[in-house]
Order: sequence, then structure tokens, then C-alpha cells
Amino acid sequence: MHELLNTLYILTQGAVLHLEQDTVRVTVEGETRLRAPLVRLASIVVAGQVTLTPFLIHRCAEDGRSIVWLDRNGRFKARVEGPARGNVLLRRAQHLALCDSARTTEIARQIVAGKIQNSRQILLRAARDATGDLDRAPLSGAAERLGSVLGRLHDIDDLDVIRGIEGEAARAYFNVFGFMVRGDRAAFLFDGRSRRPPRERVNAVLSFLYALVRGECASALEGVGLDPQVGYLHTLRPGRPALALDLMEELRPVLADRLALTLINRKQLSAADFETTPGRAIHLTDDGRRAVISAFQKRKEEEVEHRVLARKLPIGLIAHVQARLLARHIRGDVAHYMPHLSR
Repeated sequence: MHELLNTLYILTQGAVLHLEQDTVRVTVEGETRLRAPLVRLASIVVAGQVTLTPFLIHRCAEDGRSIVWLDRNGRFKARVEGPARGNVLLRRAQHLALCDSARTTEIARQIVAGKIQNSRQILLRAARDATGDLDRAPLSGAAERLGSVLGRLHDIDDLDVIRGIEGEAARAYFNVFGFMVRGDRAAFLFDGRSRRPPRERVNAVLSFLYALVRGECASALEGVGLDPQVGYLHTLRPGRPALALDLMEELRPVLADRLALTLINRKQLSAADFETTPGRAIHLTDDGRRAVISAFQKRKEEEVEHRVLARKLPIGLIAHVQARLLARHIRGDVAHYMPHLSR
């Protein structure tokens, strides 16, 4: 159980969350383990076999406090937000932009450019830190390829081609991701991205972190009045938070990939933090998830330079700032959406 940065995370299996006046009371097998005043909570995240009473769900919906359900492996399952309180004119502009192919393409291009640039920065840093040419050469080569792909992206005005370029860059990036693992490479072998289900420990960490980042992005978009379901890079599907997926693309390297490598390379995660489930899927154990969430929250507290704002801010606020910048562009207040670029 963690209360960090106004979010209550409940990972203990069998926990029950009750509404007790203006407080959340958490019990396990009838024993009270935690009390948290609602006034200081912006959201509640639960994973696995955790129960919330209807009274608590209703109160959170009325207050505009989000509730997120993950499965035991950290995969997003559902979200409760309550009635939409966003600006109707902003959401109308969001839908109109979707009908304008030029605007849709421009937003998607900027998002992909941000993702590629941030991924390239991770490769360049890893190449500088590499201890030998066997690691440095492939990392430098992949960074150069991403730079070339980024240059091609500038003049593309076809959305499908942009999506193809994003896929090409992702393959080049993940083809060398294993060279950035400097710890126990036997335990943390990486042979490409696998998601459903993750087949390796590195993929299990990445999938869990991506689920956390997606929740952050959806909350940020709701907070500014945008509809997380209406995106520009990702196609629209029922129940799919396309705009949250769009926003998280540029933030994956910053919030998830770099953290996953840190946890592995500093040996904050070991083989004991993973378990193999039927079907040979590999997932984090309860202790492993706790370690990742704790590190994720600490990472959000670190400050970085935001190029658009020209000031430092906590990493945990980046998604909220980017959501506001996107809203300003959609409203027509600024000519272009500027993605977050890391140094």
C-alpha cells in the first residue's frame, strides 16, 4: 500500500477499501491497515484482487477522483472518472481536428518526432557509457539510424507513412535495447519486444511501466478537458484510450524505458522478482511490482528541464504540461504542438 504524490496504490491481494466519512479505510482480513483522507487523494489505483465498496466508488465519481484497475500483472483493465467536466468547446475542437487530415497528420508527426528523439537520446547516453565496442558500436549505429529516420519524418504528410516510420524507429531501437542491459544479462536477456504476454523479464518490466504511464496520461488529458478516447496517431477503437496512447509515445523513453534500465542495471530487480505463469508468460511478483512502483514514484519527483516552459519541473508533471500544450494547439492558441524532449 502506497500513498505517493496524491495517488493511493493498493497492491495487497485481498484488500478491501471502504468509505468512512471523508476517509478511505483499507482493511485486510478484517484488520485496518491504512486510513487516508480523501481530500489529499487525486486518484486511487488498485491491482489484482482488491475490492472497493460501492459507496467509495460513488463518492470518488461524484468528486471527480479517478479509480484505475490493473490486473495483477500491471495491465490496465478499467477506469472510473465520473461525469465529464471538460470544456465542451475544447472537446468539439478535438473532434473537428480529427476530421482535418492536415491537422491530424501534423499532431501525429510531432508526437512521433518526440518519441524518436527521446529514444535516440537514451541510445546516445548508453553508447557514451558503454565499456566496450561490442556494446558501443550497435548502440551508436542505432542512434544514427534514428537520426536519419527523424530527418525523413519532417517532410511526410501521409499519416500511414508516419505510422510506418514510427514502427521502423521502434524496431531499430528495440533491436539494440539488450545492449543497454549492463547487469545480469543471462537473467535479463532481451530478444525483442513482446507484449501479450511478455516472454522475458525486461519485457515484463516495460509492460508494467507502460501501464502506469498510460494511466498518468489519461488522467492528465481528463484534467484539461480532453477526451482520452479521441486520438490522432492511434486509430480509434471502442474502449481504446487513443489520445492517452498518443501522449505516452513521447513519454515512454523518459518515464519508462530509462527507469527500467536503471532498475535492472543497479540490481534493484533480480530474477526472484519475477514469476512464470501458465503459457510461459513472465510477470513481476507482488514484491517486484512494489519495487517498480516505488521507483516510478521517486522518478516522478525528480526535476528536469522543460524546453518549452524554459524551467525545471518534476517529471510527474510532464504529462500534465504536455496535455495542456496539446489542448492549446487544438484550440488554436498555438500553431504547433511541441512534444517534450529530454536531454
